[in-house]
Amino acid sequence: MAEDLKAGAVLFAQNLPRVAKFYAELVPMTVTLAGSDLIVLESKHFQLVVHPVPTRIAKANPITSPPARRTNVPAKLIFPVASLADVRDRAPALGGELDPPSKEFEARGFRACDAHDPEGNVVQFREIAGRSEP
Repeated sequence: MAEDLKAGAVLFAQNLPRVAKFYAELVPMTVTLAGSDLIVLESKHFQLVVHPVPTRIAKANPITSPPARRTNVPAKLIFPVASLADVRDRAPALGGELDPPSKEFEARGFRACDAHDPEGNVVQFREIAGRSEP
């Protein structure tokens, strides 16, 4: 039945395990399927499928260190988190980075901050507005 299905997204990556670990640990999500051709992460209401980038595209877009942000793309993932400060502290060890607190903004009951994952994909993390940072 449709009510048993989750909303989700497919994210293409060159290093599936590294990108999957970034989202699994920061969002958090559980790995429900791990293979060489995809890794599926799930939370209660969302599923993220990490799929390999085709080789010809990967060769034309090498991942730098630190990764260059991919800002000219048609979509950006958004994930709720308990604490932006916690995600900001933990992201670098997982290969990503949040923008500084000065770049955070509030709207419609949330505080948000953009970030990038280990491959430069821009992602936004949101916490409930009004929470004090630790």
